[in-house]
Amino acid sequence: MKRILLALALATLTCSAFAADAPGLPVTKAPAGAEVYIVSPKDGATVGQEFTVVFGLKGMGVAPAGVKKEGTGHHHLLVDVTDMPAAGQPIPKDEHHLHFGNGQTETTLKLAPGTHTLQLELADENHLPFDPPLVSPKITVHVK
Repeated sequence: MKRILLALALATLTCSAFAADAPGLPVTKAPAGAEVYIVSPKDGATVGQEFTVVFGLKGMGVAPAGVKKEGTGHHHLLVDVTDMPAAGQPIPKDEHHLHFGNGQTETTLKLAPGTHTLQLELADENHLPFDPPLVSPKITVHVK
């Protein structure tokens, strides 16, 4: 039994080492001058537990995930994220990384009372961050 566990542990370490050295997926170059930003709420705003977040985009268009069209992407809202998604890897989908793959440009967000950060990241048709990444300035909201 110990030999089997040792073999499994070694196999896991070997696979992890190969995965760490593997190149990421091909990334899409961001158009020069493109910007993503949060229109509302404003940085430092006090909001209710349910509020609307409006997304802004300059120098590009919005297209649904899965649609390859040059000069377009779709939004991801990062809620209380401290580490940006890895370059060359799809943006995770969880309670902190909200996907808007249908091309939405706003959402109604429900958050617990307290202080939260919000940030947008635009991604290509495969949920991959652009190169260079198109991220908004991070804002803080106070949920009452």
